Amino acid sequence: MIDVRLIKDAKVSPATEGEALDLSARLPSLVVAAKEIASSVMHGVHGRRVAGSGETFWQFRPFVAGESTAGIDWRRSARDDRIYVREREWESAHTVWIWIDRSASMRFVSKLALQSKLDRALVLGLAAADLLVLGGERVGLMGLTRPMAARGIVGRFAEAMIAEERSPGYVPAELPVGMALPPRTQAILISDFLSEARAIAEEVRILSSRGARGHLVMIADPVEETFPFAGHTEFIDVDSDARLRVGQAETFRSDYMARLAAHRDAVASAARRRGWSFLPHRTDRPASEALLALRTRLEAEFDVQMTRVAI
Repeated sequence: MIDVRLIKDAKVSPATEGEALDLSARLPSLVVAAKEIASSVMHGVHGRRVAGSGETFWQFRPFVAGESTAGIDWRRSARDDRIYVREREWESAHTVWIWIDRSASMRFVSKLALQSKLDRALVLGLAAADLLVLGGERVGLMGLTRPMAARGIVGRFAEAMIAEERSPGYVPAELPVGMALPPRTQAILISDFLSEARAIAEEVRILSSRGARGHLVMIADPVEETFPFAGHTEFIDVDSDARLRVGQAETFRSDYMARLAAHRDAVASAARRRGWSFLPHRTDRPASEALLALRTRLEAEFDVQMTRVAI
C-alpha cells in the first residue's frame, strides 16, 4: 500500500511550482473566470420567503381580528370588501466562511486537467463568494477577512490572499486553523483533502462545535483518480523530499485505488457525522458544475435555517 499523497507528476518542475504560488500574477485572470462562472450560475437569489421585518414587499394578506391596525394597507383594502395587511419579506443575511487550500499539493496539474487544483479551488471559492453576495449574504475569507456583503468581494478576497502570500514567513496550511464558528453560519472548505483523515475530521469537529454547518469540496486531478502510470515511474511528494521509484507502476494501481477510495470515504464520513455535505470535483470537468452543486447544498441549508426561524 502506498500513501496517496505520493502520487505526483514527476514532470512538475520547481519553476512551475513557484509560478503556481505567484498569486499576484495569476489571480487577475482567475478573478475574471470566477465572476463569469458566478454569473452563469446566478439565476435570481435563493428563496427566503418568510414574513418578518424587512424593506421588501412580499404579499397582501387578510387582516386578522385582534392584530395591530398599523400594517393595514388602506389603498388595497379600498378595492375590495376585505381589509388587507401589507406584509414584508423577512430579510436576514446569512454568514458564510470560505477557506481555500493553497498548500503545495494543490499545485499539481496533469495534461488531462483543464487547470491546476489550485486554480480550480481559487476560481470556485471566489465564484462562490460572488454568488453569495449577489444573493444578499455576508461572506468572509476564513482567517483573512471579516464577513462582508460588498459587491467587490472577489477583488477584496484576491487582495487579502496576495497580502498574505507576501507576508514574511508565510507557509500555506493544508487545513484551516481550528476555530469554532458561530451558530447558524456555514463554512465552505475547498481542498484536495489529502491530509490525514483524522486531522480533517478533527477540523470539521472544531468548526462545527457551536452548531455551524459546512461543505467540503474535494478537488482532484483526473490522474490522481485513475492512476494511468505504467513502467518505470518516479513519484514525488511535493510536501516533502520523499520520492518513490518503481519499475512497474501498474502493479501499484489496485492498491492505490483502494487506498484512495478508503481515504475519500473517511473524509465523506467525517463530514456527514457533523451534518456537513461532501462534494467531489475533478479538474477535467467544468467549474460551473461544482459551483451549481455547491449552490444547491447552500440553499438547502439556508432553507433549513429559515424553517427554524419561521417556527
